[in-house]
Amino acid sequence: MVSEREVLESVPTRLWIGGPVAATGGATFPVRDPATGEVLAEVADAAPEDAVRALDAAVAVQAEWAATPARARAEILRAVYERIIERTEEFALLMTLEMGKALPESRNEVRYGAEFFRWFSEEAVRVHGRYLHAPSGTGRIMVHKQPVGPCLAITPWNFPLAMGTRKVGPALAAGCTMIVKPAGETPLTMLLLAQLCQEAGLPDGVLSVITTSRSGAVTGPLLNDPRLRKLTFTGSTEVGRKLVAQSAHGLLRTSMELGGNAPFVVFDDADIDAAVEGALLAKLRNGGEACTAANRFHVHESVREEFTAKLVDAMASTVTMGPGADPATTLGPLINEQQLDIVTELVEDAVSAGARVRLGGKAPGGPGWFYPATVLSEVPPQARILREEVFGPVAPIIGFETEAEGLSAANDTEFGLVSYVYTRDLDRALRIAEGLESGMVGVNRGVISDPAAPFGGVKASGFGREGGIEGIEEYLSTKYIALT
Repeated sequence: MVSEREVLESVPTRLWIGGPVAATGGATFPVRDPATGEVLAEVADAAPEDAVRALDAAVAVQAEWAATPARARAEILRAVYERIIERTEEFALLMTLEMGKALPESRNEVRYGAEFFRWFSEEAVRVHGRYLHAPSGTGRIMVHKQPVGPCLAITPWNFPLAMGTRKVGPALAAGCTMIVKPAGETPLTMLLLAQLCQEAGLPDGVLSVITTSRSGAVTGPLLNDPRLRKLTFTGSTEVGRKLVAQSAHGLLRTSMELGGNAPFVVFDDADIDAAVEGALLAKLRNGGEACTAANRFHVHESVREEFTAKLVDAMASTVTMGPGADPATTLGPLINEQQLDIVTELVEDAVSAGARVRLGGKAPGGPGWFYPATVLSEVPPQARILREEVFGPVAPIIGFETEAEGLSAANDTEFGLVSYVYTRDLDRALRIAEGLESGMVGVNRGVISDPAAPFGGVKASGFGREGGIEGIEEYLSTKYIALT
């Protein structure tokens, strides 16, 4: 079993541009353990000129990487996948240390994140266009796919590995070079991934990792550089809007996977025990710090109390809060004090408006940024927690009477990433799934993420898709060649 010390000593802490390099001026910033607040490591704090160095490296090898046979690119991606799996425990412990999630959650993320490299290693050799005679009879049409070019990926802290592999995998498979700017809270996992990619044979410069505490200042020059051709971002809608505006000057290709406010709708004919089991998964996966986490529970009035009581019992009997590295822990801390304050404020707002606390509802205090599994019932419509993404282990429950009312309540949000529906009626399931204003729908399922499926939202949850056969298209340009 790998130790915390061994893991931290094995991870690069300098910038990764063709290998580990120091930041300009030698600046660093701390990475903290959310369970204790203590410093885990000091990581290179990039300056704007460091980002330009990474883009220089990406541009220098872009043509060569694009010309690399698809099979050769695929073999490198497959080799990275195998190395990640071999070092599952190392990656899992590292993510637990810097992000806080329980070890079983981290192990699941390693397997999930690695799959994007395996999936896109297979998709790399399936990029194709088409050839046909023009209907007018005046010539022939050839459609050709080419890599977009150098890309910038900005990734969040909640899934330090998977949010990176979901972007790096298809970019490399398509023949694009990439610069990754990971979240300042969780940079270590991405630095370790870059090291593994080099070990697997990825040429220097194809993938760079720029760690920084000054995200806007460092990425700004890249967004204004005409050599950059693609921006992909996962994070808040607020930041996403700003990045889209910044990228407009260069007319960059953009993919935005933004905030969510997922409804979890339980109809009167649902299997309540199955719905509770799905609710535990949809709410508590990653400690609730996931854009796919169920944010609002809309339950038919005839089964609302039964569902609520069973959800309270299930959470109380199965959730153990503590440091993520403790084998007994199933719910780790939140990422930082700011997130703890946000969750606390949303719960207090709901309670002051009339919501009833059925479980949890109060941070324990002490070292670390912990918040318990919480269930709120009788949540009034004006409560902020029904409109804002809570990003924590809190389940607010409200009732509805008719199918139309339930669908309307589920859609009553600016967001549209994912929705969950529980019903035994197949016609209703399809009807509601088609009527929900979200990019993804889980029917009688609490977890829907799959590397083979397109992940993404509508409305304020963004645009573009990651994963599936659609994922590689985000990194390809379409060229039409007219032939006689």
